[in-house]
Amino acid sequence: MNPGLLELAVVIPTFNERGNVPVLVAKLDQALRGRNWEAIFVDDDSPDGTAQAARELARVDFRVRVIQRIGRRGLSSACIEGMCATAAPLVAVIDGDLQHDETLLPKMMTALEADPKLDLVVGSRFVEGGGTGDWDRDRVAKSAFATRLARHVLKAELSDPMSGFFMIRTEIVRSLVPRLSAIGFKILLDIMTAAQRPLVFAELPYVFRLRTEGESKLDHVVAMEYLIALYDRMFGKVVPVRFAMFSAIGALGAGVHFAVLALLFRLGSMAFVSATIVATLVAMTFNFFLNNALTYRERRLKGWRQLLDGWVSFCVVCSVGAVANVGVAAFLHDARQGDWRVSAMAGIVVAAVWNFALSSRFTWGRYK
Repeated sequence: MNPGLLELAVVIPTFNERGNVPVLVAKLDQALRGRNWEAIFVDDDSPDGTAQAARELARVDFRVRVIQRIGRRGLSSACIEGMCATAAPLVAVIDGDLQHDETLLPKMMTALEADPKLDLVVGSRFVEGGGTGDWDRDRVAKSAFATRLARHVLKAELSDPMSGFFMIRTEIVRSLVPRLSAIGFKILLDIMTAAQRPLVFAELPYVFRLRTEGESKLDHVVAMEYLIALYDRMFGKVVPVRFAMFSAIGALGAGVHFAVLALLFRLGSMAFVSATIVATLVAMTFNFFLNNALTYRERRLKGWRQLLDGWVSFCVVCSVGAVANVGVAAFLHDARQGDWRVSAMAGIVVAAVWNFALSSRFTWGRYK
């Protein structure tokens, strides 16, 4: 072994993991003794100073590197940036929360070095010898359901497609980057479904550990992102995922529109045009906040100033659509004297295309 030849890069996506940084590096130092490696912390501008903690360590340990991302969020995209930032022939992804077993890394390296046909090695919780640690029954059931969904997309007998702990040949990742969606938290699923040929993989067992520092990143939005990632791989080429999300939220907004309109026009005896204007504004506000949380999550607006500015710009850039909405609905209602709901729906459809095109460019597009 050439003592100066870099063999492995360990990519560690982080958000609010300051206390785990030195502990993880110490564990990597022990596990990878005798190997030439580097640790690349890719931090999404953690408010707890995770990036600074990694930089302080990098001053005394040349193997530690830091990528601090400003204005960008997302585990998958962080992993992609880290994997493309190394010259090492092998790259591993491991969480910064110490729940993955770093002692498995040398075995992963050995497996890839011994078999040139092997593309990646996955740390699995669900093969013999692996385990989920202290997970309760509810979390185990949810993970099993998500795994079944993933297998339908993968079309491969991978026992743990939800794993965030794996090692892959760097050249393979680089070749796949243009086709990666970078959506959500499951970069392994993204890599395996983006490959034009089935990747040759092996699985090694490990037991998921209990978190001791920081806070869990699992929430309902993460679950939503997982479903979005699956949709993108199955149907994204037909209907882009962002447009699908915007349209789905628009459908919910239509429900809000109808509810407000019915309340004001049918029950409150307000004039149809006035009721339509109020319903349009309420639905627009609803759509803005939900799109900010989901559709544009990676560049969502934060703080009351940004939110107020974003809401105002959203209303302004969609004003043409809103005017068309009200105008078309009022015209059809007055001309046909038919079902008020049909008139309202016609106005919503006319406004939908304007809302997506203009808000993508002028509301969230300004905050890339």
